[in-house]
Amino acid sequence: MTPRERVETALRGEQVDRVPFTMYECMIPQCEAERRMRNRGLCILHRMSVVRTHQPNVKVTQRVYWEGGKRLIRTCYDTPAGQVTTLSEPAGFTSWTHEKMFKGPEDYKVLLFMIQDEQYEADYGPLAKMQQALGGDGLVRAGIGLEPLQTLISGHMIGMQDFCIQWMENRDEILRLYNALVEQRRKLYPLVARSPASHANYGGNVVPEVIGLEAFRQYYLPHYHEAAEIFHRHGKLLGCHFDANCRLLAGAIAASGLDYIEAFTPAPDTDMSLGEARRAWPKQVLWLNFPSSLHLNSDAEVAQATVALLNEVDRPDGIIMGITEDMPEHRWRGSCQAIMDGLDRHAREKPALYRNGFKQIPPAQDCLSIC
Repeated sequence: MTPRERVETALRGEQVDRVPFTMYECMIPQCEAERRMRNRGLCILHRMSVVRTHQPNVKVTQRVYWEGGKRLIRTCYDTPAGQVTTLSEPAGFTSWTHEKMFKGPEDYKVLLFMIQDEQYEADYGPLAKMQQALGGDGLVRAGIGLEPLQTLISGHMIGMQDFCIQWMENRDEILRLYNALVEQRRKLYPLVARSPASHANYGGNVVPEVIGLEAFRQYYLPHYHEAAEIFHRHGKLLGCHFDANCRLLAGAIAASGLDYIEAFTPAPDTDMSLGEARRAWPKQVLWLNFPSSLHLNSDAEVAQATVALLNEVDRPDGIIMGITEDMPEHRWRGSCQAIMDGLDRHAREKPALYRNGFKQIPPAQDCLSIC
């Protein structure tokens, strides 16, 4: 099986010849170690948009400057309803947000205008071109964006602390933005579902200690169900990036209509083990994030931890090992190759659990670097 075939087969919950291993495109540089891992079956996951968003009545300008040795970007959004700004600091494949749009209640009218001003059109060409170029080496994922309520918390609009305060003091205003986002998301579901992508993520980074079970059931679950129904009509899979503590939300997630739980990080980094997750979500594919804390262990310990994780489940069907968080610069080469050693070892030790048993890909089958 090619790396792409292995992931797509596992995503359908079917048997594979080994547990797939994936990594976000931004997590690994093109180098000898990367080529060696792809020769062994590593699947590079490219995340791309299939929708182009326009805001015809919003003027966006940026000013880049240096302060205290830091490169900062001030972004201004001018609308007929007023202006809001953000302040960010680029940091490798991500960025630090120092200021979000919301500064006070006077900004609600601007945020509402910006949400309602968004217009969408399908943009399938780049994803189709990328998947064709990758061939069997990699896989491309589409995305819907964040859930309506999560957009206010994790997006560029309000932020978690201000959201919590406003949720208690100005809930009507928050819900006005939420309802506007709900209507906009409904325009996106069919556009993404009709794209060439086999699957898409919808939101994530939900913090149960902030959201709570009741709010999750009321403001998140209905949107997973609605999107999943449309995706399934088009033969596509839908997942969500749940990388935090999930025990409180486990029952609700099981009933969400989602096909896969992406970036699930087992204990010791969260409050659920892989075995507990498999029992809680027997019908959903578990697309893991290898626990970040374990990267600091020796290669032998990382390989053993990988085997121990897989031994927590009766069968490896519907399990995908992944890397979705940044890793220590001095450890990623050794740690990721050790994870693959553990995956290979598990397949050798328990061949009856895998389709056609375990077959090592000969190292001589070299791959060209992804470009």
